[in-house]
Amino acid sequence: MYLLLLLLWFIFNGRVTLEVALFGVVICGWLYWFISKHMGYNYKDELRFVKKTPLYLKYAVILVWEIFKANIDVIKIILSPKMEIEPAIVRFHTDLETEAAQVMLANSITLTPGTYTAGLENGDYVVQALDKSKFGEGLNDSVFAEQLRRLEGKK
Repeated sequence: MYLLLLLLWFIFNGRVTLEVALFGVVICGWLYWFISKHMGYNYKDELRFVKKTPLYLKYAVILVWEIFKANIDVIKIILSPKMEIEPAIVRFHTDLETEAAQVMLANSITLTPGTYTAGLENGDYVVQALDKSKFGEGLNDSVFAEQLRRLEGKK
């Protein structure tokens, strides 16, 4: 956190001189102390996040890949007007414990073309799917949910 604050100090200042560097070191040190003391920040949380960075990067790659695949499927539906589609409202419950993971799953579903998260409450999802067989099945056991379980430390 301290290094991030110091980097932001240099970026916003626009120049690097001895005076700017010394003021930055002192001000960022004081700000880091203040955040730790009065705002409940703990460096151990930061270490946990750093350890999970590869998992977050993997999740981002999976998300981009799933968005790409879903785009291809939606394009096929659009360009094939005779294709039979079955729009559906899908309801499912997930075992994700943290609210952040539940929201990440909801946002990932919404970002993926062909699906839209219409509701989320206590792990219960309501998702509108463009085609039930292609987009609406297996949402609870999707690659998104599996990766989020790993981020929570379940698998």
